[in-house]
Amino acid sequence: MASKADDKAQNPPVVEDTRDALQVLDAEAKEWEKDAEINRILQAFRLDAYAVLGLKPGVPESDIKMAYRKTSLLIHPDKTKNPQAPEAFDRLKKAQTELMDEKQRERLDEAIADARMLLIRENGWTVDSPELREPEFEKKWADKTKFVLIENEQRRRRQMKAQMQEEGREQKKADEELEARKRKRQHEQDWEATRDQRIDSWRTFQKGKGGASAEGEGKKKKKKLKVLG
Repeated sequence: MASKADDKAQNPPVVEDTRDALQVLDAEAKEWEKDAEINRILQAFRLDAYAVLGLKPGVPESDIKMAYRKTSLLIHPDKTKNPQAPEAFDRLKKAQTELMDEKQRERLDEAIADARMLLIRENGWTVDSPELREPEFEKKWADKTKFVLIENEQRRRRQMKAQMQEEGREQKKADEELEARKRKRQHEQDWEATRDQRIDSWRTFQKGKGGASAEGEGKKKKKKLKVLG
């Protein structure tokens, strides 16, 4: 006759099977949530830090900190096997850093506000138009924001390129002036280093010239003393 222990070993309690199944499902659900958030971040418009963090423009700083903490803990590369986690985490961190910088956040807020006014002006609306309260407006606003941010980024890059070129020209000019000063200084040093040699050469030349003159005078005298006949 089988013992109760044998029966338990052969027929594990249904409760344990259910618990294990629920744990597996819970783990899968968390991984799915992580993957979904990573995909959302990577698909978000990277120039819009609010979009990367999944926030609406104008939220308080406390919401930014909270959103970053919650999402960073969820998608941290150490807590998921998703190969895209590192890139998503870097974008999240960059977005949080931008929004926590007062000047950068101010520029982003201005770009978003400019996009809204452009959209209103292009469609002949007013700030009180009912179209602004429709769900479609949010999508159009987001698209216009992308347009404005891209233009701002292109302008920034052009300015940076022009600045670098100007700095390059200034640097080249400075290098040329420095090289000219070096050549002049080297020339002066070389001239000074050969000063004694030049003096000796001049003295030797003058001495040789003086000897030749004396010899010439002697020959002339001899010619004058020569007796004719």
